[in-house]
Amino acid sequence: MEKETAIKAENIVKKFGSRTVLNGIDLEIYKGETFVIMGGSGCGKSTLLRHLIGAIRPDSGKVYLLGKDIVDLPEDEMDKVRKRIGMSFQGSALFDSMTVGENVSLSLREHTKLEESVINIVVKMKLELVGLRGFEDLMPSQLSGGMKKRVGLARAIAMDPEIVFYDEPTAGLDPIVAGVIDKLILDLSKKLSITSVVVTHDMGSVFRIADRIAMLYEGRVIEVGTKDEMQHSKNQLVQQFIAGSPDGPIKFFQQKDDYLEQLTK
Repeated sequence: MEKETAIKAENIVKKFGSRTVLNGIDLEIYKGETFVIMGGSGCGKSTLLRHLIGAIRPDSGKVYLLGKDIVDLPEDEMDKVRKRIGMSFQGSALFDSMTVGENVSLSLREHTKLEESVINIVVKMKLELVGLRGFEDLMPSQLSGGMKKRVGLARAIAMDPEIVFYDEPTAGLDPIVAGVIDKLILDLSKKLSITSVVVTHDMGSVFRIADRIAMLYEGRVIEVGTKDEMQHSKNQLVQQFIAGSPDGPIKFFQQKDDYLEQLTK
């Protein structure tokens, strides 16, 4: 059975000044899968994510999101597409002056005409899904880091999106809480039939949640595969990154001239 495409990137190129951040990115993400984009700091992961959600446009190439070519899509049409996706931010991005319930209901209030009673029910349902039933009236300052992440997840799924994007969902969390967040991502994907796109460099998380993985290095996709395929990859860059080894083709320490030359590539 042929898999249905949820997201497709074709030859995406993006430069900031003289620096090429994305250098010919090709990706295809299928509906219903949990797709992980991994790579080291500065490899272009977050920039690619911003392209996939339509936050920025490439210098060249195409991005298809839920069947729409979003690169040249008018803003009013792009707004319709955005209502079909959810976003969980690295720092949770909760509004400190709003309660948990108000944070979760924000998109419902802005983009629907639901009655207040219905919105309150939806908020309770979404918080129940992330294990925070009864937390509606608390303020973000009263929550732990892991709880804030879960509120961010509840907000991301408030509008019943078809795709949810996660930017470093386990960053700054201890291993147990990170495991809880990973389980939530998997559970939400299965229960709600969501396509999940996760950007991370947390190897534990990668191999817990991924159906398929893409590794970025210096603005390019150097390999795509299942967990098993990536673990047995013959690519030395992939193996070094997975192992977290300081020895290999990926260099951490650089001479100044080499570093400046890299920036201009």
